[in-house]
Amino acid sequence: MPYKLVYFDEVKQDIKEAKEWYRLQLKGLEKRFAQDIKTTILRLKERPTVHAIRYKNVRIAHPDIFPYAIHFYIDESSQTIVITAITHNSRNPIFSQKRT
Repeated sequence: MPYKLVYFDEVKQDIKEAKEWYRLQLKGLEKRFAQDIKTTILRLKERPTVHAIRYKNVRIAHPDIFPYAIHFYIDESSQTIVITAITHNSRNPIFSQKRT
């Protein structure tokens, strides 16, 4: 049974900023980025526990194409995945840890 999905408000901004950066690099690339993130999140809903806990009960999933990390934790009592951040792999990990 798939998990429900919720995300911090800041995640929308994370995605918006990344899409804008990719759009400026090459027209249409932002759409490929968005699809890669969406595909990864859909996989998360089916099997979130395949990703190991990395810090403070937070797990990290990596999209197939783009160098990003989707930070999330699982609330087993409500069968919910909570996405806390979507960050570029070169970003300081302290940034996303502050959101948890």
